[in-house]
Amino acid sequence: MTSSEAPAAPAAPAAPTDPRPVLGAALGLVGELVDVVDVADLDRPTPCTEFAVRDLLSHLVAVTHRVAYLAGGGDAYDRPSFVSGVPDDGWPAAFRAGAGELTAAWADDAVLARTVRHPAGPMPGAFAGLAYVQELTTHAGDLAVAIGREDLLDEDLAEAALATSRRFLPAEPRGGPIPFGPVVAVPDDAPAHVRLAGWLGRG
Repeated sequence: MTSSEAPAAPAAPAAPTDPRPVLGAALGLVGELVDVVDVADLDRPTPCTEFAVRDLLSHLVAVTHRVAYLAGGGDAYDRPSFVSGVPDDGWPAAFRAGAGELTAAWADDAVLARTVRHPAGPMPGAFAGLAYVQELTTHAGDLAVAIGREDLLDEDLAEAALATSRRFLPAEPRGGPIPFGPVVAVPDDAPAHVRLAGWLGRG
């Protein structure tokens, strides 16, 4: 059996609970992984075939700034997908600074009900928070695989991100305006981070 079989239709989205605790957990996981990246790892490939580790780190730092900016009412597309100018040994500090900025921006409870401008379109902040949990958790898996530190992954967090992904991202259609490839079949007993990657169209 594999997890490639999709439900006939996704469940209707329900108002999520406060996503900030799990968003904080995802930030903490990524931060722990960034801390153990060695300079010698920076040119390693990652499961994101277009990214080396250096590119993935640049994107992750950019995501923290983008999520903080979005919470304050900005359009996520106004912020770049990558940062520049970070020295090879400066990624942990850059990520910590971005994570601190994000956490401060989301401290106001009003963010959760506010309509924010996510790349997928306008949505309540609570839904955007869940979307970024998925992104951070998925990229945590990418980074862990790239540097051989899958032992650091939080499979409960990946399981929660997978459940959210299955609710909001149907198996079909994919491609075009939906920036995910077809579901990749993986065994049902695979680790959660592997099943999450498969659902998002990555082997």
